[in-house]
Formats: sequence, structure tokens, C-alpha cells
Amino acid sequence: MIRRIFLDHPADVDESYFEHMAFAGTFSFKLFLAAGAAAVHALIPCMFEKTASKLIAEMYAKTHNRGA
Repeated sequence: MIRRIFLDHPADVDESYFEHMAFAGTFSFKLFLAAGAAAVHALIPCMFEKTASKLIAEMYAKTHNRGA
């Protein structure tokens, strides 16, 4: 049960538990930045016009077909 909860998924993407933690933590931080940029853009449209979409595209490129 412990292995299934903590180790199976990281192994599926060829990472250790801590490598996966670092990757997911970085991913989470980038999503936070993208959300902030989108919120500012919603209020002031001339700011951060492509920031959120650029961050999302970069994250997608890093995760698409991971572990395939």
C-alpha cells in the first residue's frame, strides 16, 4: 500500500520519489506564476499578454508523453 501511494507513479515516469517531488513542486510554482500573470492581465490587459500561455505551453512540452 505504501509503495502504491508514494512510489508507483514516480517510477512510471522514471523518477525517484524525491525527483518527482521536485518536478511537481516546480510545476506547481510555475502554475502559481501563470495564474498570477493571468490575474494581472485580466485587470490590466496590456500587461503579461502572453506570459501565462507561454508558461503553460512550456509545462505541457515538458510533461507531454512523460514516461511513455
